[in-house]
Amino acid sequence: MSQEDKSTTGSGMDTQTGQRFVYQDDEVLDKEFDWGQVKRLGKYLKPYTKQILPVIITMMIVGALTKLFNPLLIAYAIDNALREGGDARLLFQCVGGMLLLYIIQWAANTYRIRFTNQIGQKVIYDLRHDLFSHIQKLSFKFFDKRPAGSILVRITNYVNSLQDLFTNGVVNLLMDCVQLVGIIFILLYFNMKLGAAIIVTVPIMFFISTKLRIHIRRAWQVVQSKQSRINAHLNECIQGIKVTQAFSQEKENMSFFNHMNLSNHKSWDRASTLNQSFNPIIEVTGAIGYCILFWFGAYLIQSEEISVGIIVAFATYIGFFWEPINRLGQMYSQMLIAMASSERIFEFIDEEPNVPEALNAKELPNVRGDIELKQVEFEYEPGRKALKGIDLSVKAGQSIALVGHTGSGKSTIINLLCRFYDSTSGSITIDGHDIREVTVSSLRSQVGIVLQDTFIFSGTIRDNIRFGKLDATDEEVEFAAKAVRAHDFIVDMPQGYDTEVQERGNMLSMGQRQLISFARALLADPRILILDEATASIDTETELKIQEALKTLLAGRTSFIIAHRLSTIRNADNIIVLDHGELMEQGNHDDLMKQQGIYYGLIQAQYRFLKEVG
Repeated sequence: MSQEDKSTTGSGMDTQTGQRFVYQDDEVLDKEFDWGQVKRLGKYLKPYTKQILPVIITMMIVGALTKLFNPLLIAYAIDNALREGGDARLLFQCVGGMLLLYIIQWAANTYRIRFTNQIGQKVIYDLRHDLFSHIQKLSFKFFDKRPAGSILVRITNYVNSLQDLFTNGVVNLLMDCVQLVGIIFILLYFNMKLGAAIIVTVPIMFFISTKLRIHIRRAWQVVQSKQSRINAHLNECIQGIKVTQAFSQEKENMSFFNHMNLSNHKSWDRASTLNQSFNPIIEVTGAIGYCILFWFGAYLIQSEEISVGIIVAFATYIGFFWEPINRLGQMYSQMLIAMASSERIFEFIDEEPNVPEALNAKELPNVRGDIELKQVEFEYEPGRKALKGIDLSVKAGQSIALVGHTGSGKSTIINLLCRFYDSTSGSITIDGHDIREVTVSSLRSQVGIVLQDTFIFSGTIRDNIRFGKLDATDEEVEFAAKAVRAHDFIVDMPQGYDTEVQERGNMLSMGQRQLISFARALLADPRILILDEATASIDTETELKIQEALKTLLAGRTSFIIAHRLSTIRNADNIIVLDHGELMEQGNHDDLMKQQGIYYGLIQAQYRFLKEVG
């Protein structure tokens, strides 16, 4: 197997450090068939055991028995109703009996298939629900180095690939086993010698097919890996289509996609070819079985040890015999595909959050907003500190501005405060409560955050604002919009607050998206408010309106503001100046200007820049 088959690699950008990294995703798992995976999947069937077992077993037995009994009627009709002189009445009865058995078999199979499909879809629903629910609990570090397409393919494609296994595979496996045991018993019962001669071909088939199983399993794992990589690349291309077109890189993008698409096509062809190799093996083995039947059967007829009717029945049973054998071979291939998918799914479900919740975590009570950082340190990567021994005390209701060059640690402090990450050492307390000892949901419910790159969900403007408080009334939504000066542009939209926004809010300007995010944060009514470059994308005129709104928004709340614009931070109660993860200066605007230190230099540089561009 080529190295390319063994792993999937690509590159991405660390959202926190800005450093490029190479990710290795969906490595082909080269290990034996894992029955532990089968047991884990089986647990999803357990809740429906009481519903499925009585019906399935009954319908399975009825379907198998009616099918197995038909050849016996055929043999009886040949040996009795069609013998010399014939018996029309007996023949009619045999034909009627066979027709009745076919009707019963059809009814049993129809009901079984419909019922198992319903149960199978419920199992798929549960599995997809568990996977998505668990992914939402994972920490930012998990998403930092995984392309979104790779995550998406596990929730959709990989779960879908288990659908056939749960809807038909398990039941078909049981039915085929019952049918095989029944056929073997009948063959040996009617003639031990002929039955044994035919059954001896089965080990030959299994010996040859077993040699293909390892290759088939690996081949399907490679296919899953290739498809995951395509999904990751497609997601990246769609998200970055503006950049691609702006730099005229469509041909390069298409060339790279064609390479992956061709690689996926070749891996699928190889897996499909190996998968289809089961059929010729079974057909050849079946042909050998028929040769044995007619050669040895003719001898037994001449010896008067067996009748012609029994030979015909044996021929029918051989057809029935290789049919479940064939399906079992296909079932094994289906299981291999399911195992390759389940390994990927359970790999994510087994992923532990990097921000674990304490076993005895308590709900954080309503807070005033007193915050204290004691000797806080943090590393995104071992040996590379993003924060170095930060000590900071914030009183309730204070506004804190975080300033510094890119990479100084401003956003890192915010991420630790929200517990998107946990500090490497030191502690962070709110009203004396260590944030690692309270539930994450109760912490974040009292913290509102507005980012520079705000996210707008598909839906109406009203729904996007209400995302901050799902039970808010229309009046509360409109009040929040008015407070942040968003009401005027919203009512000018075609359907006002009920206007449907496109994916990521593409129909809205950057400033409009930011105003909606302000309204969303205000509606949540948090005790602690974080503005992370929240006014960076707003024009000067809009910012003047925002400044007035911020006086109302920040009143009585503890707030952290990350911004480079002087107008946004000069009125902060305390300005924290960071440099390479260290707290270098702190104080209000006037005090820091008098010191003529780092903050003074940043302000002077900004004045010079504005003077040059103005």
